[in-house]
Amino acid sequence: MTDRLSRRDFVAATGALAGATILAAGAPAGAPAATAPSQRFILGLNTGTILGHHLSAPEQVDVAAKAGYRAIEPWTGDLKKYVDGGGSLKDLRKRIDDAGLLVSSAIDFSPWAVAERAARARGIEQMKHAMGMLAELGGRHIAAAPAGIHRTPGIDLLDVARRYREILEIGASIGVIPQLEIWGGAETLGRAGEAALVAMQTGHPKACLLLDAYHMYKGGSPFEGLRLLNGAAMVNFHINDYPADPPVDQINDSHRVYPGDGVCPLADVLRALHETGFRGVLSLELFNKTYWEQYDALTNARLGLEKTTAVLEKAFG
Repeated sequence: MTDRLSRRDFVAATGALAGATILAAGAPAGAPAATAPSQRFILGLNTGTILGHHLSAPEQVDVAAKAGYRAIEPWTGDLKKYVDGGGSLKDLRKRIDDAGLLVSSAIDFSPWAVAERAARARGIEQMKHAMGMLAELGGRHIAAAPAGIHRTPGIDLLDVARRYREILEIGASIGVIPQLEIWGGAETLGRAGEAALVAMQTGHPKACLLLDAYHMYKGGSPFEGLRLLNGAAMVNFHINDYPADPPVDQINDSHRVYPGDGVCPLADVLRALHETGFRGVLSLELFNKTYWEQYDALTNARLGLEKTTAVLEKAFG
């Protein structure tokens, strides 16, 4: 297996999410798993991990490539800032391609699911714009976060399902699939079970989930529940770890630590994901201010990759 997957291979593997699988080591369906644990999944960098280093979008690409990742998950706010400053998405795509990276997804905070119609219409337009930017970079998936409904309890999840289906249909016309993301502290879509219900109720063949180790812990989603999912219908999983202290009711995003440095049973989580058929991208997403202060961006990214690889060795070695 080469160190880099071609964009054509990645898109072919993920274009039809229903029943599609990103196969480790480029092996055909039914072939034995790759020998190296690190080849069971694609390792990617969510640029939130280096957010505090205040890099431009091209600099983020350079860090991901130099650190040894095979995929990058940018934030649409950083892409917009780059374009507004005169940057060209065509040039950025060439930089990504030349670096041998895949754009596995993008993080977006458009309020697509709010109840008020005018606000939702604005949120959908915002997401359409984000999807358009991502499509120009060759990306095919985007996070559909519970922004705007995360502080509101008691929302009818069937209404959320109808709204999610709407952006799925919009995404299909653009060529970008929104992945339903959970936020562990959210009043709505704070749990994996809620997201699974919403995705199923859309009745849409490309509905899919974007889960996260920290958010599952924070929201009280048992990791054992992963075994009930079809991992082949998931493209990205945010990998991270968390300490035992502060306790779950006080912990927040800034407390995330490198994989293996906390108390998350990540080896079990990764084995469970693999057993479901997931062969997608483990995208490292941290927001640890200590790392931003202690390391430069490249060192931070490299340490994250090394720690993730060590956890994979523990899980499958």
